[in-house]
Amino acid sequence: MVKIAIIDLGSNSARLVIANIMPTGHFMVIDELKEPVRLAQDMEIDGFLRPIRIQQTIKTLRTFRTLYESHGVSKVFAYATAAVRHAKNQKSFVDEVQSACGIKLQVLSQEEEATFVYQGVINSMEVPKGLIIDIGGGSTKIIYYNRRIMIAQDTLPFGAVTLSEKFTKHGNTEESQNAVVEYVTEHLEKLTWLKELDPETKLIGVGGSLRNLGKISRKLKKYPLDMAHNYHIPFTEFETIYDTIKPLSPEKLMRIKGLSSARADIFPAALSVVEAVRKYIPQFEEIVISGAGLREGAMFRYACPSVNEKPISDILGHSIYTLLHHFDMNITHAEHVFDLSMQLFRQLKVIHKLPRPYVKVLRVASMLHDIGQALKFYDHHKHSMYIILNSNLYGIPQKDLIMGAIAAALHYRDSLEQLDCLKYLELLTEEEISAVRKLGVIVRIAECFDRSCGGVIVGITCDVLGDSVILKTKSQGDCTLEIKDAMGALGDFKRAFKKNLEIL
Repeated sequence: MVKIAIIDLGSNSARLVIANIMPTGHFMVIDELKEPVRLAQDMEIDGFLRPIRIQQTIKTLRTFRTLYESHGVSKVFAYATAAVRHAKNQKSFVDEVQSACGIKLQVLSQEEEATFVYQGVINSMEVPKGLIIDIGGGSTKIIYYNRRIMIAQDTLPFGAVTLSEKFTKHGNTEESQNAVVEYVTEHLEKLTWLKELDPETKLIGVGGSLRNLGKISRKLKKYPLDMAHNYHIPFTEFETIYDTIKPLSPEKLMRIKGLSSARADIFPAALSVVEAVRKYIPQFEEIVISGAGLREGAMFRYACPSVNEKPISDILGHSIYTLLHHFDMNITHAEHVFDLSMQLFRQLKVIHKLPRPYVKVLRVASMLHDIGQALKFYDHHKHSMYIILNSNLYGIPQKDLIMGAIAAALHYRDSLEQLDCLKYLELLTEEEISAVRKLGVIVRIAECFDRSCGGVIVGITCDVLGDSVILKTKSQGDCTLEIKDAMGALGDFKRAFKKNLEIL
């Protein structure tokens, strides 16, 4: 196990993440720290980083060093982006940071920064065709990929901080934001490749301001998951939020639930960038928020160097195995329960009638059904549900994650009504709740069939005869315990599938 620290020195804020890198090619963040530094502030005057901003940054970086040294990290990767890249006093600033903090900054080129962001997104989201918009403090990156291959990228010379400063002269806030939209649109028109986007392209938002947008949306809807990654905001909802925020003074913005006080003054400008993109490219119906960007891209590059050649092919699987390795779970058992679950899913298709996308839900539920044992064996099914719901698993829609978590909890005796999950069930349709019950029973039977964790039962065949299902097992040893345990699921099977189950 290796610990690394990654510093992302942006134009608006500085961020530190500390991660455990596992020998298996997986990583887990174990600590983080964020501080506003506003490096880009007032740079438009003469192109120089201001002394007060430099001193604030050095103070922040010293704090970062104290934290990552306390964790005993082996390597430190410190990246500086747009503000430092464009600063006329870049070299003196980098040298001063090295001298004062002992931190060697790597100033990323426009292309390098875009690659980091792209790799963070493409290895964490199952979106085959996307337009990534990353709104920083001093620049806005736009990256287009198709079939998980980067096609084009560009960096616009403005961000939320610089736009806010540039357009405050326009008087009232609403006029300012309209001017921002017009200004951004002028720059978008220069990117000729934006006219050639595939019709199936999705808009993906990266950066602190867009994560804040997602948080505001979740607060307004009383959304039960506080998870930024893979959160979808329809543009009809975006327009409502934008129209509400656009005319507000900074003092009123500070009172909005979900909006960081350190970002309130630049937030309208960030939303105006999104508004310009929405108007200029009308094919988009929503924006998908990515919780992964430059820092995650750097972690993927270190933990799994193969991503420099091609993206991770099985995003969900990589994320599931990250949890299994992190919690030191019995991976052989998890894999066998998933295999048996898939056999049952295929054998029972004629009666469950669930489409192929539910396989992702089943995979999460079956492979992570025991993850709660990392906390405590008793009530571990409930702990499993909690961990999955808060796992931020990559490569799966949030609704599917909810269904997978509940199905995992159903593997151990309790019924759906006994679980504390009403607020999550409210997000599901009746058909989806019925599917969760069926998948929960499938995982329960599969888990029973590997009760001794020895892989005794290796095959399953099911015959549907009228009101009954005859389940026959193929074993490689004594499976008395497994069959006896599975018998306890007969009642749940009948309630979920409306048929009697016999196990032979």
